[in-house]
Amino acid sequence: MSGTSFVKYLKQQALLHPAMTPQDAVKLCFQAAFGAEHILMDLDKAWAYLWKEFEQTLPQSMQVFEPVCDEYCRCNLAAWKRLNLPLEWLFQMFYHSALRKREHAGVIFMEYLDIITACANSANLPFSSKAWHAYMDGYITDGIRPVHHSEIYRATEHPAYRIVKSEFVTLLPVLQALVALSDNEKPKVIAIDGRAAAGKSTAATLLSQVLDAGVIYMDDFFLPMELRTEERLVQSGGNIHYERFQLEVLPYLKKNESFSYRRFDCGTMDYGEPRFIQSGMWRIVEGSYSCHPAFGDYMDCRVFCDISPDEQMNRIVKRDGVEYAQVFASQWIPMEEQYFQTEQIRSKSDIVIRHTKPESALL
Repeated sequence: MSGTSFVKYLKQQALLHPAMTPQDAVKLCFQAAFGAEHILMDLDKAWAYLWKEFEQTLPQSMQVFEPVCDEYCRCNLAAWKRLNLPLEWLFQMFYHSALRKREHAGVIFMEYLDIITACANSANLPFSSKAWHAYMDGYITDGIRPVHHSEIYRATEHPAYRIVKSEFVTLLPVLQALVALSDNEKPKVIAIDGRAAAGKSTAATLLSQVLDAGVIYMDDFFLPMELRTEERLVQSGGNIHYERFQLEVLPYLKKNESFSYRRFDCGTMDYGEPRFIQSGMWRIVEGSYSCHPAFGDYMDCRVFCDISPDEQMNRIVKRDGVEYAQVFASQWIPMEEQYFQTEQIRSKSDIVIRHTKPESALL
């Protein structure tokens, strides 16, 4: 991350929390560089501590997520509580965020400290340059380490949050919609449809981590060559093997028991190892055509991942290369667009999400 970007987050934090002291600035740098990996040594202890802190926190109207860098955000417990979101979901976000260590975190941490030094010297922070240098003289002597918030910050700002990866921010509207679903014993199903390279797989992966949900991939239902007739391919969504999805997946989605289905490998143009779907109260169907009308209203929540045409091609080129991007542009994207328009997939969705920078997705 560039120094210019961190300066932006630093100034945002200073405006939100004017009681920030040099000690709190070091804590901010540490979180921005290392995330929360240092406080997840004991899972049971981490959960118990979160539960206790959550119980003592009053719900409050405030930002749910406060970015501390491009990689990480602070998720405020008071805002989470106000939205009546399950604490287990936040813990899963925190847990999976802490598992993924950032490369060269130590080097990045030192760069952030240098940035704060420059800002303090320019009188752009709530504390003086003299106070910053005095604190740093003692901090550096004892080596790089996490610190607590200062007593002044605690008394004034009442911090109560967990550090999570910024990519979880885009899930917030989905999680709010899921809370509103009526509760019963049957599993709930989320269908994630949308344009190629719009982040469907990423959203499904992140959501599966939060909900501990099994994921069914529409890519596993690539249409075999013997079915790829001209008549079939001109149909809306005709290039997906929806008949097999109806037989191998639909009957089991609402049953709280494990099941498996065959995966079609478009690389070998043959069936590969079956995909096993665990039992549980949440299921995710991910991929274009997941909301195909042939499946009916099997889902409890429809999510559409959108993206601009220019950004779509940029992502496909970066992901698959120029040659394969041309295949998408000439073949797969037109088929998808026909399906989206004919079946009005976007307008029928409960939620439309885009993968944006963290600060633009704050609530």
